[in-house]
Parts: sequence; structure tokens; C-alpha cells
Amino acid sequence: MKTVTESFGSMVFDDRVMKSVLSAEVYRSLKKTIDEGAPLDASVANAVAQAMKDWAVSKGATHYTHWFQPLTGITAEKHDSFISPSPDGSVIMEFSGKELLKGEPDASSFPSGGLRATFEARGYTAWDPTSYAFIKGKTLCIPTAFCSYGGHALDKKTPLLRSMEALNKQALRVLKLFGNDTVKRVVSSVGPEQEYFLITKEMYDARPDLRFCGRTLFGAKAPKGQEMDDHYFGAIKPRVAAYMEELNDELWKLGILAKTEHNEVAPAQHELAPIYTTTNVATDHNQLTMEIMQKVASKHGLVCLLHEKPFAGVNGSGKHNNWSISTDEGQNLLSPGETPYENAQFLLFLCAVIKAVDDYQDLLRISVATAGNDHRLGANEAPPAVISIFLGDELNAVLEAIENDAPYEGTKKTQMKLGVDVLPKFNRDTTDRNRTSPFAFTGNKFEFRMLGSSNSIACANIMLNAAVAESLKIYADRLEGAEDFETKLHEMIKKTIKDHKRIIFNGNGYDDAWIKEATEVRGLLNYRTTADCMPHLLDKKNADMLTAQKVFTIAELQSRCDIMLENYCKSVTIEANTMIDMAKTQIAPAVERFTADIAKNAAAKKALDASVACAYETGLVKKLSALTDTIVAKVDELQGAVAALGDAKDIIAESAMIRDSVLPKMSELRTACDEAETITAKSYWPFPTYADILFSVR
Repeated sequence: MKTVTESFGSMVFDDRVMKSVLSAEVYRSLKKTIDEGAPLDASVANAVAQAMKDWAVSKGATHYTHWFQPLTGITAEKHDSFISPSPDGSVIMEFSGKELLKGEPDASSFPSGGLRATFEARGYTAWDPTSYAFIKGKTLCIPTAFCSYGGHALDKKTPLLRSMEALNKQALRVLKLFGNDTVKRVVSSVGPEQEYFLITKEMYDARPDLRFCGRTLFGAKAPKGQEMDDHYFGAIKPRVAAYMEELNDELWKLGILAKTEHNEVAPAQHELAPIYTTTNVATDHNQLTMEIMQKVASKHGLVCLLHEKPFAGVNGSGKHNNWSISTDEGQNLLSPGETPYENAQFLLFLCAVIKAVDDYQDLLRISVATAGNDHRLGANEAPPAVISIFLGDELNAVLEAIENDAPYEGTKKTQMKLGVDVLPKFNRDTTDRNRTSPFAFTGNKFEFRMLGSSNSIACANIMLNAAVAESLKIYADRLEGAEDFETKLHEMIKKTIKDHKRIIFNGNGYDDAWIKEATEVRGLLNYRTTADCMPHLLDKKNADMLTAQKVFTIAELQSRCDIMLENYCKSVTIEANTMIDMAKTQIAPAVERFTADIAKNAAAKKALDASVACAYETGLVKKLSALTDTIVAKVDELQGAVAALGDAKDIIAESAMIRDSVLPKMSELRTACDEAETITAKSYWPFPTYADILFSVR
């Protein structure tokens, strides 16, 4: 049996493999493309393709695919075999540079938001050489970008790569002003913590709502939930441990840096955290992680739930996006550093993030907006829908001292003239982590905690990279023309703090008083639902920034707004129709059967002794009958609300109807059904309860 170090990356065409199978000249040329974005010569592409094919075949691969991330939110792949016919009737294994560089999957059934006409089926995939190819099963998977026949991005990878390039360009300008002339590239890095639930397949198969929607649409609270906090970091059950062991093995083979695993707060909930890596690679890895989580679960008779709120009344699942920016020389630009000069540079990059988050708080909210995540944001385990930044007491005090030109009262009293006087060395992690903050500084990175468990991390990082690039551009434009760099730097940092301090909040994000202060006093945005926030993607300031940074075109922005709202509407409509079906064909009949049997029991008692009051049976029958009537009435109301969606004039209007009419009626139907569950005998209830599901894995 191979050791972890032997098996790690064994299914990845990584740098180790490339060094061993490519000529020195080809390897140098490919590395220049990967590290510096240089064009790839056709002869180099052919050599790489041949070596990649030979390596994959030696690992048992028979097919290859251009693996891409369309706007469905999941990955896509079309498999082609390596075989080509030979004149003697046999076959040979071939793979060319042309096939490596470009593919032509049918784009007709992928979401496009109007970027292509219905009859324009052609789409193109283009190799992303910065993300290593890997083998999954018997298929060589080549990470690619995906675009339409007209050249528009139809995926999440292309805008992500554009945003990384925008950040690189502007960060290099700023670093040169600080005398860093040797840095060739700046990249953003991410470590996405992944939360998930594990339940038995038997329970999953017995719940139509889980099968169709990924979450339970009905369910009374179990007698025991997460009140005792006994699941969090508790001993991992043997069946779950076996699952985690195999999951790690599969992830490590693919070079995914799975590091930490533990039980989360809710019963049946767990978390996996990787070591962070370059953003586009981390995005690929997280998509793979979610896929492999579900595949491995099925081998253990389990189902992995990635919905943001699969069970009401217990914590939902998020995905914490730990984001930072670093140079190719290994310097983390969000690390305070050891010298005053580094501190000044750090403070400028810190201010760039503060400005970006405040200026584009709506884009960050939009980047995590889904029907599923709307149920989670603002609950006890998740940050509110209001964006704010947590910095911690010491760093906050430093910024206040700069703003007020006052001595810093921390480790050393020092006048805050940047680059001239000595700045204090403030240590990492000098304050507790704030788990209620949507965007928290954690020593040398920011933890963006609003992402939902099933979200692609591409969307959030596109907006983060682009917004910070815009801040850095503004700074570079001002500083490059400054007569006195240090004075201008000090003035600019001071002005940023003054103009954007409203976004900084170190308190309890769950407190209702904070939400009131944030919206009524500070003027921060509070977009509670996808329907509220998504249309603002097209606001002029957002469109101007994203197009200026060359991350999106106007057409691509419009398409994404339409696609995300359409997905929101379709998701909720599927849920509503599932509720209607379950209530009509399962819940109401079950309650009716129980009611009839109780009434029969009462009649039998009366027949034996007319003086028996049957108060229990009579009261229960009345209550159940009333609940049945309510359920039927609420089903009719929900059906009417869903039918009315056909009258919506556009997707924005339809999403508003979903928010204002369909979702409230779904809630009313659920309330009646959940109450019926609490007084209906368990033997009559048509599907497993929360108590059954959440404690099914032993």
C-alpha cells in the first residue's frame, strides 16, 4: 500500500511529472506560459499533448475531456477516446496539441442568458495551463475555459482568470512604487472550508424533498438537536471516519490539499478544510471536492448533502473563503511584516481591501446569492446579509490613530507618518475570531464567511479580485504622479480610513441593534434575498468597474443577472411543486387515515359504554380535521401563487413574486404540516422525521 507522500498527486499531470516527461526546452516554454502568461507555441503544445497522453494511458486512461465550469454552478465534461483508426484495422492512441488547446462541446443546452441564439449550438473550450490536468476514473480531465461562438464567456473560469489578471496588473503598479522591482506576478490565494451533512441513503430515498430539492421542505423539530453542543468537535463515528478516510485518499491522489476534518455543530454535519492555494486552482479543487464527497458517500451507503439549509432549526452549511494576495517571491501582501516600510505597504493593501468591500458591498452580496443561501444568511450560524469588516481591536486602533494623526497607544506610542516614523509591530491574532462577521481579518488573510456550501467559490473571488484591483488602480494613479510619495501615501491612507470606516465593525453581527445601526446610521446595504440583490449587478458603478477591469462585458453581466434570477425562480418553483405534491399525496392522506382511525376508536368505545366521554379522541379528531382543512387550503393557495408566476412580465418581476408570494405561502403550508406531524402517530407519518434522519448514521 502506498504512503500518503507516494500517492499524493499521483493522478495529476503536475510539475513533477512535467519535469520528468518533457524536454528541458519544452518544459521551460510551458513554465513561462504558466508563470508569466506567455503565448504557447504550437510545437510545444504538441509535445505537451503527446507526453500528457502517454502519461494518462500509463495510468489506465482511455478518454480525455475538456473539464469546464458552465453557469449551471457545477462542472461539465464530454469524453472522447484517445483511439484513432489504423490502416490495418487496429487502433492507435493519439492526442494532438490542437485537441489539447481547444475543444468544441455543444453549448446549446447550457445557460447563456441570451449570449447566443437558440440555433447557435457551437461553443469552445480553451486549455487553462495554470491548472494541472488530472485523471478521474479512466478519463484525462483538462481544466478549460468555456466561451460561446461569439467569444462571450459562458463559464465561471474565464471571468475568474480575468479578475486575477486585473489584480496582478494593479498590484504590480503599487509594488513598484514601494521599490519592489523584482516581483513579476501577484496572485490571489484561497482556502475554502467546506461544510456538509451525511445521512443514510435509506433516509434520503424516503424523502422526495431531499431527492428533488436537496433540502427538507417539511419537518418538525426533533426532541434533540444541537442544544447540547455535543456534536461539535466530538468523536467521529466509525462509519463517518471510514468515509473521511476514503475521501482523503481520493482527494490526495488529485493533489487536493485536504488538511482538516471534524464534526460541525449540527447533528450529522461535518467540515473539511484544505490548505489554501492559487485561486483558480482552489476553485477547480473545490468543485472536485464537492463531486468526490458525493461519490464516496454513495460507496458507504451515505448521501452527502451540500444544500445551505437542509434542515430547519439546526445550523446550515457554509463555505468560508479564506482569501489573500501574495507575490511570486512568497511575500503575503496582507501580512503586517517586520519593518516600518513593509507596514506602510501592508496598510495600503489593507486599505485597498477596506475600500473595495465598502464600495462594492452589493457585489459581494450578489456573489453568494442563491435560493438556498437565502435561508442561511442571518441565521445563528451564518453572518447577516449586511456586509461588514472585522479587523480586531489592535489593528482597528492603528487605523484610528492614523485617521486622527494621533500617537498609537498600543505597543509603542508612535506618530503615524507612514514611511517616516517607526510604526508599531502588531502581532497576528491579537483578538478573538469574530464568527458573526461576514468579512473578517484573521492575521494575514480575510475570511469571507457568506458563501453557501454548494456555491462555486469562483463568483465571490471574481468580485473580490476585481474590486481590490479597482482600489489599487485608484491608488496607483494618484501615487505615480505624486511629488512627495510619502506625504501622498499618508494622506491617501488617512482619507481611505475616514471615508470607509463605516464598513468596519468588530461587534456582534447577530445583534438586531447592529442591523439597525448598519442600515439606518451607517447607510450599509441589507439585501436579504437573491431577488433583492441580483438586479443591482447591472448598477452603473458596478458595470463600469467590472468592464473597466476587463472582467466582464456588459452583455456577460446582463446574462449572469438573468441566469442567476432564472435559477432562483426555478429552484423555488421546484420546491413549491414538491411541497404541493407531498402535502396532497402523502401528508394530508396520512393525517386523514389517522383521524379516521381515532374516530373509529372513539366510536368503538362509545359502543361498549355510552357514558365514555372520549374527550381525548374527540379533541384530537377536531384538531386533526382542522389541520387537514388548513393543509388543503394552503396547498390551493400555493398552487395559485405558482400559477400566477406565468403572468410575470420578466425574470425580475417573477423573482419578486417568488419572494413576496410563493415563499410566504410555502412557509404557511409548512407550518400546518409540521404541526400535524407533532400530533400524528409515527406509524402513519409517510416519511422519516428529523429525529430519524439526523441521527441515522451510527
